[in-house]
Amino acid sequence: MFTKILIANRGEIACRVAKTCRRLGIKTVAIYSDADKDALHVQVCDEAVYIGNSAPKESYLLGSLIIEKALSYGAQAIHPGYGFLSENADFALACVQAGLVFIGPPAQAIKAMGSKSAAKSLMEKAQVPLVPGYHGQEQDASFLHTKADQIGYPVLLKASAGGGGKGMRIVTESASFNAALDSCKREAMSSFGDDKVLVERYLSRPRHIEVQVFADKQGNCVYLFDRDCSVQRRHQKVLEEAPAPCVDAALKRAMGTAAVNAAMAVHYEGAGTVEFIAETDESGQAVQFYFMEMNTRLQVEHPVTEMVTGQDLVEWQLRVAAGQALPLLQDELRVEGHALEARIYAENPENQFLPSTGKLYTMKLPQEVAGSVRVDTGVREGDVISPYYDPMIAKLIVWGEDRATALAKMSAALAAVNIVGVATNVAFLGRLVKNSAFCEPNLDTGLIPRYEEELLQKDLELDFESLAFLVAAQLAEESKTINSKALEIDSPWHKQDGWRMNGSSRRRFTFVLDNTQRTFDIDLDYANDTLAHDGEGRIFSYTHECENFRIALDNKIFPARVFTESNNPSNLHLFRDGRQQKWHYQNPLAVVHTEEGGAGKLTAPMPGKVVAVKVKAGDRVRVGDPLIVVEAMKMEHTITAPLEGVIADINYAQGDQVSEGDQLIIFANSD
Repeated sequence: MFTKILIANRGEIACRVAKTCRRLGIKTVAIYSDADKDALHVQVCDEAVYIGNSAPKESYLLGSLIIEKALSYGAQAIHPGYGFLSENADFALACVQAGLVFIGPPAQAIKAMGSKSAAKSLMEKAQVPLVPGYHGQEQDASFLHTKADQIGYPVLLKASAGGGGKGMRIVTESASFNAALDSCKREAMSSFGDDKVLVERYLSRPRHIEVQVFADKQGNCVYLFDRDCSVQRRHQKVLEEAPAPCVDAALKRAMGTAAVNAAMAVHYEGAGTVEFIAETDESGQAVQFYFMEMNTRLQVEHPVTEMVTGQDLVEWQLRVAAGQALPLLQDELRVEGHALEARIYAENPENQFLPSTGKLYTMKLPQEVAGSVRVDTGVREGDVISPYYDPMIAKLIVWGEDRATALAKMSAALAAVNIVGVATNVAFLGRLVKNSAFCEPNLDTGLIPRYEEELLQKDLELDFESLAFLVAAQLAEESKTINSKALEIDSPWHKQDGWRMNGSSRRRFTFVLDNTQRTFDIDLDYANDTLAHDGEGRIFSYTHECENFRIALDNKIFPARVFTESNNPSNLHLFRDGRQQKWHYQNPLAVVHTEEGGAGKLTAPMPGKVVAVKVKAGDRVRVGDPLIVVEAMKMEHTITAPLEGVIADINYAQGDQVSEGDQLIIFANSD
């Protein structure tokens, strides 16, 4: 076994690999960029080495420099994690040539499966079912357009070297093909340095089912059963589970056998995932499967397989790479219970899932319970989500004796997540695990779009109890400020709470949520405090310890968490029953300044890079016309015209970097 390895990655997966290495007594070397000098993965590894600027191309993708650092620090092997260089055959070969062990498959296996087109040709020869489509080398746009017309719409354009949902476009009609192809090729080149695409028939109700495989140098190969990853948005997985529901035993065995055959066909070693797309009936039952691709690395969703098999897949990777045989063979592997994984991202579901950047002022995650609740993360409270890397905050994984139990645990775990500082998808995930189709389960990759209105609804419930928590939090904040300034804390003259001898006083609180204003009157009485709203009055009291509040309303007790922003105490974040609401307290003594954006001025919704400008000065545009394409977090976002008018000026060109709020375009009719 190795005594020291270098982890050629960052964030959550680097922390995950380091955890297993620490248990096995293997020393670890972290790499870090400018943006990551204080990152968690740097802290949890035994040593760390700087490799360059924040942009991945100037740090985490510098294969030769990473190899040089591994050698200089005495590492015997390199673990690539996932993403970055994990499926780069040239990097794997360079490691071996430098005398290092690449903890992954051989370079020739990565190369064989790295091209979706080549992999499909290989599977076709092995008689594995393929979705009808074109997987060849001819890339002329008119030729591909003709092939798409022959296959029949809708078709799916997919980057041949792609993964992670990047470089994929659904084309519903012939007239849209060329624009979709241009965008697909541009994103493919940006993400993978290869703009080759393939064209396939798009299945209307597909399931995404994948099989975990493992092979050693002795010729053994097993599959560690299946996972369902059908719940996706923009072709990126949101929820994963193991084992895949609504797939009969015979079909599972057939997929497992096909996955092992695929791995053996390329003389595979280590961890890999063979992904299938399955056609379903109206109830969501899988009835047929087709080979889609093979990911020659550890998957983001590997923890659900670990939870149901009881195996540490990173340990398996290390042992296989060190030349040891697989820890277990096929007839020794078992599945027990059901596991779910939710990916918690810094993104805004209500705003087209745009990435969110900023400081994590508060990050409260569920308490881990061995074998039941697990949290994999690469960030801590106080860290910054930057625009340079994937905006994942954490992976939340739960296990239950059956799927219903796992769902209940996931719902409770998500309700315990409290994050302040960036927008997140936590509330969205909470609604998703309670969605009727997901719970049945009746799954396919169109579940999120089909239930979009339900899943993307804002939490705007304005019940009496929620508003009472805001009053309690505001009173607590004021009390803290008063006490910090008081010379005698117990003196009644310093309380400033409106108390009157033999009488009462009235105070008004006004809070705003998404331009909705609510006002509370509180009568402060020497015997009882009464809270009144919309004609309803209730006896009110509260206690709190830090952000944990308990209020009593007419002797009924309610718990919740309320976080007050340290840099803006007027902003209150209420976490209750799995919902998060950001309220603003209107301080009657504060001077309010408001600034409205000028009409007709278009600003960047997030930091990123301009990859395409679709208009020029003087063009007349209509509402919804594409104007500028901005790349952020490795995804393209098309900014469309918010109004009809004439373009007066364009402030940024292709290749320029923009910050959130930068004015991109000025319309001729703006003041």
